[in-house]
Amino acid sequence: MDLDVRGLVPRPGGFDDLVVSVADGVIGGIRPATDGDAESAGILLPGLVDIHNHGGGGASFHSTSSEEIAVAAGVHHAAGTTTLLASTVTDSPSRLLSVVSALATAAEDGLIAGIHMEGPFLEHSCRGAHDPDLLLAPDAGLARELVAAARGQLKVMTLAAELPGADEVASVLTSAGVVVALGHTAASASQARAFLSGPGSLVTHLFNGMPPAHHRSPGPVLGSLGAAGVGDACVELIADGVHLDDETVRAVMSMVPGSVVLVTDAMAAAGMADGDYQLGPLAVEVRSGVARIADGTGNGSIAGGTSRLMDQVRRHAAAGIDLAMLMKAASLRPAAVVGLDAGRLEPGARADLVLTDEALQPTRVMRGGAWLTA
Repeated sequence: MDLDVRGLVPRPGGFDDLVVSVADGVIGGIRPATDGDAESAGILLPGLVDIHNHGGGGASFHSTSSEEIAVAAGVHHAAGTTTLLASTVTDSPSRLLSVVSALATAAEDGLIAGIHMEGPFLEHSCRGAHDPDLLLAPDAGLARELVAAARGQLKVMTLAAELPGADEVASVLTSAGVVVALGHTAASASQARAFLSGPGSLVTHLFNGMPPAHHRSPGPVLGSLGAAGVGDACVELIADGVHLDDETVRAVMSMVPGSVVLVTDAMAAAGMADGDYQLGPLAVEVRSGVARIADGTGNGSIAGGTSRLMDQVRRHAAAGIDLAMLMKAASLRPAAVVGLDAGRLEPGARADLVLTDEALQPTRVMRGGAWLTA
């Protein structure tokens, strides 16, 4: 399909009225619009990139069902996230190997862009929504098995740097081209800095799954921000108004504007109504859009997110954060940190486009040169 798409493309402080030409599934050219072009179709954005996503539409990526994986991916694709990593959660080694193999097939088919493993090598006291009975000490042998099962599709693994054996696991992962992410960790600030100036280059959902920062005990939060400030790492933010206060998001984007990656940490309830769901082996209840471990109290640990990435962009653009800055954090930068060729609005890039109205509600989504919606 060859076509021209005209829209307002965000730049710092404003928009450019541009025409993007699409041919054979890629962007063939971009030029300023003229009076002879068709009317603008709205705000024109590159496809969003979510590198931390457990599911949506009532379906989970932590699955061996190709149908369930397809449902979860489709919900996010239709909402403008044209590239995503499918995230696992802590489970038994045998189950993880099966899930990773199924996700590798989905990646080989082009449905997802790869796999992110969150667990099982996490700090018990910072486990969040991970089954404490299934957490394991870092095991290089198991890491090698998981890498092999992923068939080159494992892109990121979250690891608590302070655990004995973490360095050996990190070595296995980096040797296989896997990005090591610091997360679910009680590491000291110095441990975090050392890890992020060594094997690690990403921080899994900064602030969540780690002790709060204190001025005499800075911990992994300030250690991570210090590493981000000198360009050693990018930090994920779940900017949905549940995991982080909006002012926290604004502050981090002001402190390390070139190192922020927006992620959803979405689970099966993304795009769905309140109800009862699963996150891996754990039961989850969603009330008023907030997912928590079902523990009988209604106050269990937050268990993933229910937003889609465009929801976060829209939320913070409405609060006054520059749209061009938000889009880098939701497209080009997450792709770059995990080595994906995505999120680019430039000639030669895959034609992943999102058209929105003035309120940043998606109206049409293109993935690989094909419209997903009418």
